Amino acid sequence: MNTRKLRHFVVAAEELHFSRAAARVYLAQQALSRQIKDLEDELGVRLFERTTRNVALTPAGEVFLEGARAVLTALDGAAAAAQQTARGVVGTLRLGYVPGAALELTAPIIAEFRERHPDVTVQMREFPVSDPSAGLASGAADVAFLRLPQNTPNLSAEILAVDPVVAMVSASHRHAGRTSVSVRDLLEDPITQSSSVDEAHHAFWSLAAARTDAARIDTVRTDSITEEAQVVAAGAAIAVTSAAAAHFMPATGVRFVTIEDWPGSAIAVGWTDDEPSPLVARFVDVACSVRDAEPAIVDGIERRLLAESP
Repeated sequence: MNTRKLRHFVVAAEELHFSRAAARVYLAQQALSRQIKDLEDELGVRLFERTTRNVALTPAGEVFLEGARAVLTALDGAAAAAQQTARGVVGTLRLGYVPGAALELTAPIIAEFRERHPDVTVQMREFPVSDPSAGLASGAADVAFLRLPQNTPNLSAEILAVDPVVAMVSASHRHAGRTSVSVRDLLEDPITQSSSVDEAHHAFWSLAAARTDAARIDTVRTDSITEEAQVVAAGAAIAVTSAAAAHFMPATGVRFVTIEDWPGSAIAVGWTDDEPSPLVARFVDVACSVRDAEPAIVDGIERRLLAESP
């Protein structure tokens, strides 16, 4: 017994007319009749009652039809599942992200990925600022929304947008009333720093490249955005942070000031496999396609003004 015979039997049972059934399966009527006879011989039962006027299923045929349909449905489902798995369009994707994720690009990227790959479960997890790799370094995430620069081993990334950075100072700070400052204006102050061990991450957010002795930076440890805001509000340090934080984060007792001569922070989708899994590759493709399809969103991120802050 093989699936071809089962499929031909089901068609014959649906048509109850051997000529029409034979046409549906592209066989001569005699060939279809021979296959049905072979199937009956293998089973040891009659499946059809045939007269010169009509064809009908026997009681045994009705029972066998139900079972044959179930077998073929299960087989087709298993084949489809195997093919989907081989193409990497089923399963679970662990998406890590740092606070803010991909900003306004986050929702359309996730929505587009779910639209294209409805059988994939996306597990989203926010990682603290002390882990700039957003779970990639530890293997807790398959793909991540993160910030560059950083030194995560084997990191590959596609930049989605560049978020301007600003200085966060206390309301009583000497620069609190200014609209912009240079990096040089900020070098005398203690500056916040997370407990991350990523040197490139620290160097960027502590303005190390502008200092004559980066090893002697006066830092104050903070490991969350809210903790950083409280430290700054208390006057214990300044912070270099995202322009998006100035726009979205309500903070009492702090002011945000544009930094004229410091580059922005690149928002990226990243992964660490030399040959990313099919799920990761598809997620990256979706992220890039949404970026390219939404220039207004990207432009809004990259040109965000402090004047827009609530």
